[in-house]
Amino acid sequence: MPRVRRGFKLRRRHNRWLSLAKGFRDPRQKFRQAKEAVVRALVGAYRGRRLRKRDFRRLWIARINAATRALGMTYSVFINALGKAGIELDRKMLSEIAIHDAEGFARLVEHARKHV
Repeated sequence: MPRVRRGFKLRRRHNRWLSLAKGFRDPRQKFRQAKEAVVRALVGAYRGRRLRKRDFRRLWIARINAATRALGMTYSVFINALGKAGIELDRKMLSEIAIHDAEGFARLVEHARKHV
C-alpha cells in the first residue's frame, strides 16, 4: 500500500478551525485549543438561539401584562378572552400594539372584556 502524505489536507483542515477561532484570545491560535474553543462557542451559540426565543416570549408577555393591568384586566384573563372572541394575534403582535397603539390595544381589551 502506498504511503499517503497528508500535509495539504491536514493543513487545510487546521486552517479551517483556526479561521473560525479568529478574534479569540491568544493561546487559541494553536490548533487543539482553537478547535476546543470553537466547539464550545458553537454549543453556546446553539443554546443561545433557543434561549433567545424564550426570552423574547417572556418579554412580550410582561409587556402585555403591564398594558392589560393598566386597563383593569390581567394577562391570563385577557388571553383567554381573546381566544374565546376568536382573535388570533400572537404575543409579539399584541406586545407591539400595546407599545405603539395604546388606543387600539384598549379597544382589544374592551372587545375581550365582552367575552369574559
